Amino acid sequence: MSRLDTLQTALEAALGDKIKSLVKDRGEITITVSAANYHDVATQLRDDGTLYFEQLVDLCGVDYSSYKDEPRDGPRFAVVSHLLSVRHNWRVRLKVFCPDDDLPSVAALTPVWNSANWFEREAFDLYGILFEGHLDLRRILTDYGFIGHPFRKDFPVSGHVEMRYDPEQKRVIYQPVTIEPREITPRIIREDNYGGLH
Repeated sequence: MSRLDTLQTALEAALGDKIKSLVKDRGEITITVSAANYHDVATQLRDDGTLYFEQLVDLCGVDYSSYKDEPRDGPRFAVVSHLLSVRHNWRVRLKVFCPDDDLPSVAALTPVWNSANWFEREAFDLYGILFEGHLDLRRILTDYGFIGHPFRKDFPVSGHVEMRYDPEQKRVIYQPVTIEPREITPRIIREDNYGGLH
């Protein structure tokens, strides 16, 4: 039995029907759980001696609105966490979908792993995902006056507002974007005998 099979058996034994799906691909395991079980599963992954995922290595938001250029049937936003067990020398990816696309929200993992703090703030800032129970959920990468969430696939590439320094007012001002969006298609020019072809 390989280490991956051992991990799969341990996950299935510890979590049972709390696992909505388990995918084993490219030497990694991804488990998906419901938003209702998310916090409990995370706590169990940390505390169960057969698993003992004592470290949260990464957490990020995902917008599946146009995943693989196919129409999405199901929740749009997900939170993906990468966990590490130093004791057992194995990793697992924990995925949860936000049940409401209009107000995406899941439980905060900061009470389970305090390393989730800034990762959750980043997912909130860039995707608009709320983390219930997070004690300091505020923007981390964009300005406090920023409107929108830039990693949402429906966010305009040039944004909604721009800022500039106004010498007359002697301060930074915000104004609607003045750059007109355009699509740039590169022009390819090749010589007649390019690549030795005649």
